[in-house]
Amino acid sequence: MDKKVRVRFAPSPTGFVHIGSLRTALYNYLFAEKMGGDFILRIEDTDRTRYVEGAIENLINSLHWAGIHYSEGVFIEDGKVVQKGDYGPYIQSERLDIYRKYVDQLIEEGKAYYCFCDKERLDRIREERQIKGLIPKYDGFCRNIPLDEAKKRVANGEPYVVRLKLPKDTDITFHDVVRGDITINTEDIDDQVLLKSDGFPTYHMAVVVDDHLMGITHIVRGEEWLPSTPKHVFLYEALGWEKPEYVHLPTVLNKDRKKLSKRQGDVSVEDFKDKGYLPEALNNYLALVGWSPEDNKEIFTMDELIKEFSFERVSKTGGIFDKDKLDWVNAQFLRNQDINVLREEASEELIKAGLITEDFAKNNKEYMEVLIDTLKDSISLMTELPEKAKFIFEELPLADETKEFLEGENAENAKVLANAIEEELSSVDEITLDYAKTFMKSIQKKTGIKGKNLYMPVRAMISFSVHGPEMDRILYLLGKEKIFKRLDKFK
Repeated sequence: MDKKVRVRFAPSPTGFVHIGSLRTALYNYLFAEKMGGDFILRIEDTDRTRYVEGAIENLINSLHWAGIHYSEGVFIEDGKVVQKGDYGPYIQSERLDIYRKYVDQLIEEGKAYYCFCDKERLDRIREERQIKGLIPKYDGFCRNIPLDEAKKRVANGEPYVVRLKLPKDTDITFHDVVRGDITINTEDIDDQVLLKSDGFPTYHMAVVVDDHLMGITHIVRGEEWLPSTPKHVFLYEALGWEKPEYVHLPTVLNKDRKKLSKRQGDVSVEDFKDKGYLPEALNNYLALVGWSPEDNKEIFTMDELIKEFSFERVSKTGGIFDKDKLDWVNAQFLRNQDINVLREEASEELIKAGLITEDFAKNNKEYMEVLIDTLKDSISLMTELPEKAKFIFEELPLADETKEFLEGENAENAKVLANAIEEELSSVDEITLDYAKTFMKSIQKKTGIKGKNLYMPVRAMISFSVHGPEMDRILYLLGKEKIFKRLDKFK
């Protein structure tokens, strides 16, 4: 019987969550759900120089917002970071004794060694190799120091690191689900540092120990880790462990086919959340940046993504992150979202913009629903709503193309229509949607004015533009008092 699938997302707490990291988490989640497996969140914080306070909380909150759920690892409860599961601790800095045990084992078995070279020597060696056109790697100077002698130097307090002792001129082969079989010779790889001078393991040591002890069956991570994988494969063999399946994902690129970075704009989950993107839309779009479904379908629920997803259809080449396409996907989700959710989000944005009050939003549910239904097809993000709705709540300057229907030779026509509208509206207590639907026919009968000469001036006088939503919606949303006030200047 096959082993139960166990995958992990193991970021470093170095600040914001990059959109590429979210995609890695998403692919892990989709695969785990599809296979009925476990998805684990582990924190890799062995590089203490890059640790950012609050980054773990931000990471967990970002995953929670995105609807990417994991069953084991690091969580937030009552405002505190807690760990749940049978394979903890799930924070690497709390596992130092575990790593040390396996580092010592490798040293005793002659598969790792103490290295006493200082930074100046290492820099000089690398520079010399670069000048000669060689791979800038460690020259193995400390490889053959007898173990007893090395231990004495350590006992005397001499600074050291521990390095992996790779065999000379040996091919290391592994299979990657996306890229197939990959072979790299040890002459092209460094004797990797496993334990740093501060007593913390490097990523390479910690990740192999953690993945093995936590029963990880598939390692799904970015392709930037591909060159390190042979070292990891050798470590599995050196420790006598079965290696997992490897899946290296293509990089998320910008339109210039360069790695997406903060210098070019929004790249963190927080950025997209603050801009008003829906988590469902962001997940849907990110899934397609590097993976293609069997048909040309573009809009998926999370359940549909889980059903369709497979690593076999993940691309070998980087996926282009196209913000315009993301906006289109977000617009599709926005239009199909539950009206109660939309009303709440719309109210929040309009209140923030100072266009309505909380009381207004609470006491005018039907009005808010008509407003959203009227404008939702013209926006990609809920944060765009206030700008689109502004003409309803505030008087705006007339655009030049609008003025031509109201001034000069058209001024008399506008005056006739303004008076007719005022007379018609005076006969009703309020503008209902049903009444609004027949309103323009009534004005046509009163004035005999038709078509463009009717609709353009009326639209211009009450909404300040000759383009926009249906007239019946505009009439209902504006209401009698606002319309009267706007018509005054044209009578």
